[in-house]
Amino acid sequence: MRVTPSDDTTPVIPEAAAANSARPGAGAGSHEWPPLMVCLDIDGTLLQYDGTMHDATRDAVRDTVAAGHHVVLSTGRAVVATTPILRMLDLDRGYVVCSNGAITLRLDSSLDAGYEIVDRVTFDPAPALSMLRGQWEDAVIAVEGPDGFKVTAPFPDGELDGEQTVVEWEELMSEPVTRVTFRSPSGTSEDFLELADRIGLHHVNYAVGYTAWMDINPEGVSKASALELVRRKLEIEPSNTVAVGDQRNDLEMLEWAARGVAMGQAPDEVKEAADEVTASIEDDGAADVLRSLL
Repeated sequence: MRVTPSDDTTPVIPEAAAANSARPGAGAGSHEWPPLMVCLDIDGTLLQYDGTMHDATRDAVRDTVAAGHHVVLSTGRAVVATTPILRMLDLDRGYVVCSNGAITLRLDSSLDAGYEIVDRVTFDPAPALSMLRGQWEDAVIAVEGPDGFKVTAPFPDGELDGEQTVVEWEELMSEPVTRVTFRSPSGTSEDFLELADRIGLHHVNYAVGYTAWMDINPEGVSKASALELVRRKLEIEPSNTVAVGDQRNDLEMLEWAARGVAMGQAPDEVKEAADEVTASIEDDGAADVLRSLL
């Protein structure tokens, strides 16, 4: 892991110039770089934990777009929960990765919805659900389909945006889905990491959040896999990619990017996967990174 100050405006001394120029958008002379692909997690990176966004962060995102860089939101949120953030940031062109890489949108303000789905990856949830069944007494489970979520019981307000339909267990497994979500009010993230190891989740990608929350996606699908497809569409060189995130579902994305930046409050394993660590969400760490690109 390489840890650098969140403010990247320190003058470059000659001896450090070659090393500094290896990071996209870093240090003096960054204006000479071609447009970058800047991939941003939402919750805990752009949004505060109460759902608000600091002016410094919002302005930094807008200025990054105005500078000609390609800002791509990359989130575990479903599409319906991502669109309000797009409006908050005035993003109406480019691409967005949702559902931890299972859904990719192309933004187009001329369309009725303001976007179209250009990629959706689904999988059979039955094997994973069969392993999870009965593993945690108060767990509630959701599967994400094209029209919302089927759930074993309602999720608490604000935790799962979109329509929720309570169904019998067998119906959870009745059709392919983009994601399975498993959460518990009584567990911890460490409990769920142990659970995943104990039951041996295979043929899926899973990520455990900072609370007792586990998202399960199709095998090989992650934020990074979706972003790589977007990178090719945008014809951006791999060396001109930047990513900022704060949680375990950002691990692959931070490793994929040429410049992967972990938020200051991220778990240690996320920091270890990153090239550098910025300030925490409370101190607008993402804004510091974006300002270093301008």
